[in-house]
Amino acid sequence: MTAPTPVRVRYAPSPTGDPHVGNIRMAIWSWLYARHTGGQFLVRIEDTDQTRLIPGAVERILESLNWLGLDWDEGPDIGGPYAPYFQSQRLEGYREAADRLVAQGNAYPCFCSSEELDALRSRQQAEKRPTGYEGKCRTIPPEEAARRAASGEPHVIRFATPREGSTTAHDLLRGAITVENATLDDFVILKSDGFPTYHLAHPVDDFAMQITHVTRGEEWIPSLPRHVLLFDALGYPRPVFVHGPVILAPGGGKLSKRHGATSVLEYADAGYLPDALLNFLCITGWGHGDETVFSRERLIEIFDIADVSLAPATFDTEKLNWLNGVYLRQMPLRELSEAIARRLERELPGDVPRPLDRVLVEAVTPLIQERIQTLAEVTPLVDFFWTGSVETPPAGEFLTKKWAGQGEAAGAALDAVAGAIEALDPFEAAPMEARLRALADEIGAKAGDLFTLVRLAVTGRKVSPPLFESMEIIGQEACAERLRSAAGVVRAG
Repeated sequence: MTAPTPVRVRYAPSPTGDPHVGNIRMAIWSWLYARHTGGQFLVRIEDTDQTRLIPGAVERILESLNWLGLDWDEGPDIGGPYAPYFQSQRLEGYREAADRLVAQGNAYPCFCSSEELDALRSRQQAEKRPTGYEGKCRTIPPEEAARRAASGEPHVIRFATPREGSTTAHDLLRGAITVENATLDDFVILKSDGFPTYHLAHPVDDFAMQITHVTRGEEWIPSLPRHVLLFDALGYPRPVFVHGPVILAPGGGKLSKRHGATSVLEYADAGYLPDALLNFLCITGWGHGDETVFSRERLIEIFDIADVSLAPATFDTEKLNWLNGVYLRQMPLRELSEAIARRLERELPGDVPRPLDRVLVEAVTPLIQERIQTLAEVTPLVDFFWTGSVETPPAGEFLTKKWAGQGEAAGAALDAVAGAIEALDPFEAAPMEARLRALADEIGAKAGDLFTLVRLAVTGRKVSPPLFESMEIIGQEACAERLRSAAGVVRAG
């Protein structure tokens, strides 16, 4: 499709918590579309609901965008030609727009109390009628309404929705959406505290900031007729509306935290890479042929928001894990080792000296690069490289399969391995493996059974990076010491 030039899109979160994956996916699509078309991507903080604000939420929102690599051209931290980018700092413009609508006859002050509105809603529910304001204050003569408002009587401003006819709005993905005006109530546009509702703030700010495409979730479709009525009443050209589909939990239903509806920064903490999460969220509801793995540059090259699917997409954690593993395997060794070092410095016990020896981290990294899907898997897999000794499992856990009930034989085998590796020169993986295979034949054991004993003794676990390469890194003396310590444990058990 040919987009207006330049495309200007915005990510406009409310600072009521960390952005979750459904919310941030729309930001990803908007950012990609702006970069694809050579347009601008803005961040605007919609903080008009002062009762729900969470301290630090703005900083976490911007941190989430930064972590994903979604840079913005204008926003609350960097400013821009349409500042300020906090809605709470733009109240004068909303008041001016509301006053203009009142003067035009498109809006009116409403003096109904919350008790009256609650009673109205209860009657409507009891009579099984649609709930909504029925226009009691719409009939107050304008002069009387103005006098009451000027006297300080508490009131809100409501939009005077047309009583007859229909309103048609257009969505880029869905086409024409037509609603009978009789089904719409006179909704609040300015609250009694002087703050606007989203219905008013969005048209005023999007016009002021020259937004060409309003991109948001499909939960806003029911409000779309109200919004285009406001755009028209204010004399603003309508932007292009794009309502993205929802993300569903596996098996259908609303996406919950258990199924992946966590915040972006929680994914960072859980060991996912920003490029992998960006790739995954982008293709959850959008696709390009048979391609699955996209570089950021490739996405910018080919992404068109008109290609977003209307079908709800399912959040597939297994696919995300697989994709993250692909990105980990594609990372340059030095870059991955630095990411692993930062993770280890955060998670290893406090008695491990910092900073970690980067040479050691770089030696360990190739052993696990093909084995991990997230960085969260790293520390449990490799922490034994940084400990002076390992905790030998109890004999009952240690002596499995071939060695069950044979503590003395297992201890003798471990002592034999310790002696064999102490005599190795050079102490390297290939000759070590050859010597221990020969030793297995000498003591009448299968190589795999012997290696299982050795792995538990040296690493403290049944699953580890490649055994002999790990032992080479740990060192000859430390390996022999761990082997003899384990021999004592299994004999005593």
